[in-house]
Amino acid sequence: MTGFAIPRVSIPASLLLTDGDRRLGEIYVAERVSQHSGPETALEMLNRAEGFFPFRPAGDGPVLLVTKARTISLSVPRNVAAEDPARLSAAKLAALTITLANDVDITGWATLELPEYHSRLLDYLNASRDPFFAITTTDEIHFVNRAHVLYARPED
Repeated sequence: MTGFAIPRVSIPASLLLTDGDRRLGEIYVAERVSQHSGPETALEMLNRAEGFFPFRPAGDGPVLLVTKARTISLSVPRNVAAEDPARLSAAKLAALTITLANDVDITGWATLELPEYHSRLLDYLNASRDPFFAITTTDEIHFVNRAHVLYARPED
């Protein structure tokens, strides 16, 4: 089969599915997107309309096409060098703990890029129709599926 292929970049990731297994491996994102310079982010990939994404488990396993609906969270290493300081300085950081459907807690912070009059944690959690949102910790960024959150607790 011949045709065009979109160049992809691999990102190490940890995948948590509704079956309870945490799997290490890598995901693939577009090398370039029209919205900004650089590669697509994991969050952008997860929030695309397609229902599945490619995941290669660590080791010699074949690529799996994982359903987003059964993905509780996808975590990637935090790359501090890639963070935009100007963008972060304009955003509000909200500390929170979320409890997922499998009784796992994630404590970190959300970057709220919302109008000042709608900048509560509740506004952030309800602001988007996108299924995934980000919680940052010291070492990782967790992309969490809203459908698998039991509750969120503000920490500040």
